[in-house]
Amino acid sequence: MFQISELEDVIRVPPAKFGAKLDEVAREILKGKYESTINPELGYIVLITNIGVDPTGKIIPGDGATFHKVNFDVMTFFPRVQEVVEGEIVEITDFGAFVRIGPTDALLHLSQITDDYLTSDVKQGIIIATQSKRTLKVGSKVRVRITAVSLPRGAALGKIGVTCRQPFLGAFEWIEEDIEKAKKGILGKTKAPPAEAKTEKQPKPGKQEKRGGPGRK
Repeated sequence: MFQISELEDVIRVPPAKFGAKLDEVAREILKGKYESTINPELGYIVLITNIGVDPTGKIIPGDGATFHKVNFDVMTFFPRVQEVVEGEIVEITDFGAFVRIGPTDALLHLSQITDDYLTSDVKQGIIIATQSKRTLKVGSKVRVRITAVSLPRGAALGKIGVTCRQPFLGAFEWIEEDIEKAKKGILGKTKAPPAEAKTEKQPKPGKQEKRGGPGRK
């Protein structure tokens, strides 16, 4: 996920930059030092914002530069396992596809796309499901769930794995189809009208026999 963090550092302003605006110099130095790097605690550092520079610098004997304390915000992206993210297919391979999520790419392996039998055409840049005829191609917008995260460390390249073998994941058009099917499934189930209450029919009261009093017939 993306988040904003506040950091603090000290920048070295060389004598050649003394005539420039201190804020612009600080931005240039911080962008070169932090942006497009990976921090083990923060993840991928995407952008430097809200830079505040202490105008009073310090001088170290033997160094003609000035050193200034700076506070600044960084926008970072740290992928979390089980997080649902949206991205774009940027490459099709024999074993799956690479999805651009934030500033990095994640692997969507063939086994994590669908239960259907899949054919991967690298030249055409497309993956086709045999039965459903659903496709993934370069440029497809997808929604996936992160299943594995290993950030690059030193010589290790790192790896992010994702899946769309869960309800309402995959290409956006797949999700729309699944939503429509779900709606039809719910709306198609009509409830039977309530049965009428059964009442026992009471026999109609018959004519009462008139009986006369004594001496009458």
